[in-house]
Order: sequence, then structure tokens, then C-alpha cells
Amino acid sequence: MRRLIRQDFDRAFEEVDVIASPVTPTTAFKIGELADDPLAMYLTDIYTIGANLAGIPGISLPCGQSREGLPIGLQLLAAPFEEERLLRAARMYERETQWHTQRAPLG
Repeated sequence: MRRLIRQDFDRAFEEVDVIASPVTPTTAFKIGELADDPLAMYLTDIYTIGANLAGIPGISLPCGQSREGLPIGLQLLAAPFEEERLLRAARMYERETQWHTQRAPLG
């Protein structure tokens, strides 16, 4: 399975330098909100698992806020051993936006 996932990413990186995707399928939840629902907690990481299985570098960045002021994440992925390219893309995104300076309300 890992080999098939890696091959899909390898084909994608023949066409693009970096892949952008959401970090989670939903916006952030409040601290402790899903403590009694381990399946829901697991599913919040579902979009980040592909990079781990394929062995490719990834980084998540804030890219917005929900109506409640909770952070929304953007995930950038790069080809194997392209960490420099990935970090450069992340820095360019941060330079053009101010989401990384916003803070979510606590409590």
C-alpha cells in the first residue's frame, strides 16, 4: 500500500513542485471537545497520513480562521528530499499572508 501511495505522489510531482491541501477535513475544535471520541480525533489527522506513508516532507501552515476564530490549516507537500523547496514555498506563503500572526481565542 505504501508503494502505491508513493507512486501516486511521484507521478504528481512530475507535474508540480508542491501540493497544497487542507490539513484536516474540518476546522479546528476547541481544546478537549473531542476527548471522548477517539475516532473523531483520529479522523482529524486523515489528510496528513498520506505524507507519512509515502515518506515525503510536509508542513502545515495557518491559512484562515473559522467564524469562531479557530485556525484553519493548509498543508504543503513536496517530493522526497525537497525539503528546501517545501520550506521556501511555506516562507513565500507566510510572506504574502498574515495568518501566521493571528491567535485563536483560548477557552
